[in-house]
Amino acid sequence: MWESEESGAEHEGRPGVLLAAAPEPGPVYFDTGSGPTMHQSTDWWIYDGTLGAPLATHLRGACSCGWRGTSHYLLDWETVDRRRPYLTDTTGPEHDWNAHITDVQDRTAPVPAELLALLDQAEKHLITLATENPLAALRAVAALERLTRQTASEAAFNLDTPDGPSWDTIGQALGTSEETARSRLTRYALGR
Repeated sequence: MWESEESGAEHEGRPGVLLAAAPEPGPVYFDTGSGPTMHQSTDWWIYDGTLGAPLATHLRGACSCGWRGTSHYLLDWETVDRRRPYLTDTTGPEHDWNAHITDVQDRTAPVPAELLALLDQAEKHLITLATENPLAALRAVAALERLTRQTASEAAFNLDTPDGPSWDTIGQALGTSEETARSRLTRYALGR
């Protein structure tokens, strides 16, 4: 529901639900008839107490990385339009998730401002070139792909030392989980 361009699927946000007397519930399953799979959902509006679903009492910010907001927002089902629940105000949980994303980004390795300016400039040129001269744009993209593959590979090898940072530190510096950091660095080391 909420996305951070830099974090992608690693930090997708959504309103999470809380029940009156239990921790966050698991997904709600829907029996759609015969077949090996059952549809499931964790959309907050599914937890409305109907069709066997539990009744949510509060919303909070939630992130795909496992983070959960500490602030709880009362869920008044009388104000929820059951046909268009997505119109319900969820700005409180979203604000908390945005603060979480800011915290994640504050712990990442800073990229020098001069390099960010150059990348921004290159992006503008490439977008223009893609319209004005698509073949030249594709040659430039191929050069960038070679450059990023080589740089990523060298950086991955430079981290793989006995006194190198822990996987947790690497994950935080990249704004990802430890598992994603390991996967990414393995891919970089292999030149993919």
